[in-house]
Amino acid sequence: MGDSASGRAAARRYARVAAATGAHHNASFWLDHGSPPRPSLTDEVTADIAIVGAGYTGLWTALALTDHDPGLRVVVLEAARVGHGASGRNGGFVEASLTHGLHNGLAHFPDEIDELLRLGRENFAGLVDDVRRHGIDCDLGLTGTIDVATAPWQLDELAASAEVHARLGEKATLLDATEVRAQVDSPTYLGGLAHPDGAIVHPGRLARGLAGALDARGVTIHEGSPVSGVRRQRGRVRLDTPAGAVLADRAVLATNAYSHLLLRRTSRHFVPIYDYILLTEPLTPDQRARIGWAGRQGVADSGSQFHYYRLTADDRILWGGYDAVYRFGNGIGPRFDHRRATYDLLARHFRATFPQLHDLRFARWWGGPIATTTRFTAAFGEALSGRVVYALGYTGLGVAATRFAGRVLRDWVLVPDSALLDLRLVSTPPFPFPPEPLRWTGVELTRRAIARSDRRDGARGPWLRLLDHFGVGFDS
Repeated sequence: MGDSASGRAAARRYARVAAATGAHHNASFWLDHGSPPRPSLTDEVTADIAIVGAGYTGLWTALALTDHDPGLRVVVLEAARVGHGASGRNGGFVEASLTHGLHNGLAHFPDEIDELLRLGRENFAGLVDDVRRHGIDCDLGLTGTIDVATAPWQLDELAASAEVHARLGEKATLLDATEVRAQVDSPTYLGGLAHPDGAIVHPGRLARGLAGALDARGVTIHEGSPVSGVRRQRGRVRLDTPAGAVLADRAVLATNAYSHLLLRRTSRHFVPIYDYILLTEPLTPDQRARIGWAGRQGVADSGSQFHYYRLTADDRILWGGYDAVYRFGNGIGPRFDHRRATYDLLARHFRATFPQLHDLRFARWWGGPIATTTRFTAAFGEALSGRVVYALGYTGLGVAATRFAGRVLRDWVLVPDSALLDLRLVSTPPFPFPPEPLRWTGVELTRRAIARSDRRDGARGPWLRLLDHFGVGFDS
């Protein structure tokens, strides 16, 4: 990074991909808006803290920094538009978990689980408070979520999960087939586990609302400003863009699945996984009556390969997940943003789940990269002797977890004695992914083993048992 030849090469790759991404038409429903872009950076400026990336991690970090010290000069550099990456392409589920669920938290952080649960609840409440305090119109709905069983073996999994929730004092209600179908009606449902504390949002409006709150504080956000290099300069950090530069005391990389293109060392922490989504036309009143869904909960099925789905404010069904796709060499870019085979697969699964909606058509479809780590939780780190810090790898639960990451990054920069920095979740990195071609081979072996597990009533084969033994895995 910065002074090394490999770092300069990585920075050039990031600039090329970022520039292409910025020019690419994004089909995400959440990113439809008519506001003009913010000006790009066209000069050399100074700042106390520079942030690369105007997705959730960067925006929440800027908010946390200026909450702590309103006088800080913070500049945010975004390659495309606010929320362009995973922040504007996700399903809009807001969950309190910082550990990708209770079982995963217990597996990796058994001694911290009570504290991480407390912090997760506090962070979820803080997100709701931030939305209300800043007047962000993002269709926030405190609807709760439901995990549904579509195979008999999944009923046992949900029952075991209900017991763990009860033991740790977490709210969850086990539902039989009649009870869950009274909530959302699908002939595939055999049971469910209802979580009352989840929420759904309009992801794009949340990102734009956070950016608006930062505008009001005097934080400068430059769109269309991909960072082509990060290096030391006179004891500070210099971030170069095509037409300008920022010289800052500290810098935060909030680039998630794109991080390896700017800071190569981050590639050991994560793999970028492409996730794809279908969105229907708005349901008619008759179509809504066929499926119920009066509570508007977010729903996910319980296989290892799983779908997630929810209603939008105008009664469209968003349907995504299942077919997580990895591209060799941590490949990312606009050419991967659509995949017809996955869209067709998702459509077949949707029709099987809701056969009563045979007359409902799909109106939109899109995809994009998320970042997953081997333990499914965020990874934190630093570079340039601590002048650059980063967080990445939320594995599909980033809407709320990014807010927590913003607090951690704030403390890393401003509050070095913070107790958050002592958490093992923060201070210990996930088990690294191997280099290519072992990386691609390992991911493909795992994807196939997960598919076999779902076909064999959840049985974990030799490969998955080996991964379980070392506490590593792959998810989307």
